[in-house]
Amino acid sequence: MHKTILIVDDEKSICQSLGSILVDEGYEVLTAGSGEEALKILGEDIPCLVLLDIWLPGMDGIETLKIIKSSYPQVRVIIMSGHGTIETAVKATKLGAFDFIEKPLSLEKVLLVVNHVFELIRLEEENKLLRQKVTQDYELTGIGAPILELKEMISIVAPTNAWILIMGENGTGKELVARSIHRQSRRTGKPFIEVNCAAIPEDLIESELFGHEKGSFTGATEKRRGKFDLAHEGTIFLDEVADMSLKAQAKILRILQEKKFERVGGNTLIPTDVRVLAATNKNLEEEMEAGRFRQDLYYRLNVIPLRILPLRDRKEDIPCLVNRFLQEFALKERETEKSIEDEALAMLMEHNWPGNVRELKNIIERLVIMVPHYVITAKDIPPLVKEYQSPDASDISWDAKDSFRTAKMDFERRYIMKKLEECDGNISKTAEAIGLERSNLHRKIKRYGLDDVSK
Repeated sequence: MHKTILIVDDEKSICQSLGSILVDEGYEVLTAGSGEEALKILGEDIPCLVLLDIWLPGMDGIETLKIIKSSYPQVRVIIMSGHGTIETAVKATKLGAFDFIEKPLSLEKVLLVVNHVFELIRLEEENKLLRQKVTQDYELTGIGAPILELKEMISIVAPTNAWILIMGENGTGKELVARSIHRQSRRTGKPFIEVNCAAIPEDLIESELFGHEKGSFTGATEKRRGKFDLAHEGTIFLDEVADMSLKAQAKILRILQEKKFERVGGNTLIPTDVRVLAATNKNLEEEMEAGRFRQDLYYRLNVIPLRILPLRDRKEDIPCLVNRFLQEFALKERETEKSIEDEALAMLMEHNWPGNVRELKNIIERLVIMVPHYVITAKDIPPLVKEYQSPDASDISWDAKDSFRTAKMDFERRYIMKKLEECDGNISKTAEAIGLERSNLHRKIKRYGLDDVSK
């Protein structure tokens, strides 16, 4: 940030004395003896701040202020006057002056106001950069038709209040889509509350969603607001919604229909105004057929479906994603941005990315941290986890399977067992490798009796 101040005063002694003090404080100083001269300087070099005397030969300070704020609205102006009145100060403030200082000048007060102006400018620039970063963080990256169509759909549905069901495999960016919808909606200034339905124990999900009253159960030592309460007038994002119990699903359905809820242990209905976004990596139609997901909740949530394709079906986006992650991690680590050779990029393009964008991001972060040089080569690319190959007919007696569901469960059990063995039984490493939530994988291990393989 350049720290330039223009002093406009027809008294040369004030320009000199005030200018020398500001220079000593580290500011760059320009001077002008009239409003006309000040406007000429502004046409060549725009300062951050103008210290403007109100009594000037020719064009007075008020007229000069009007032109400055009209032509250069970003420039702050502090009015100086030896004949200050409340009326003049009010008029100057209404015309856009930042502050009003009376003469004879108190140098301490001048420095205090000037430092305040530049602190405000710094905070505004920082805020602008943060907003840009947030916008970039929630921006979908890609050049292929699927991602461009998804962006277009988001731009259409985001400004509405419609409920949206986001479908896609783990690691495809469902949360990113949800945050992008919220950011482009009319509720953007209100809360965005995320609920990971897979990570909340079944006996606590009601308390987590709706809150509880003090003493409503063991450990409830104080009243607590739930996620729906916190999301009032904003957006609630139900991630992995298919992992909720049927009991919790019934509660969710009720609140969506009535737009009211009760805290656990309470008997007062609390009104709520929330927009609901839900996401799942499961086929909800199959879950309904199996009796694990309520049909009425499905139709309530599925007003507008958005499907995110896996990365293997949109490989044309990989170069864009790689460049974005290289930039992000360079900023994060405050290091020089690394580049990647075409041969190395080609290797990444060949991989099918079972963990989707999340897996690609993890690989790029590892390369940024571990590769000592600034150009990532093919030799630097680590061995990539390959997708599990379907067994041959000789491996499994397909005729022995009574149904598609039985065959699918058998395949899933074998796949998880193989991945656990590859990761030495480490559940966290296995979950990351195959793109599953740890809690979700843990449930599957219990279901298939693989506890002796895991640790």
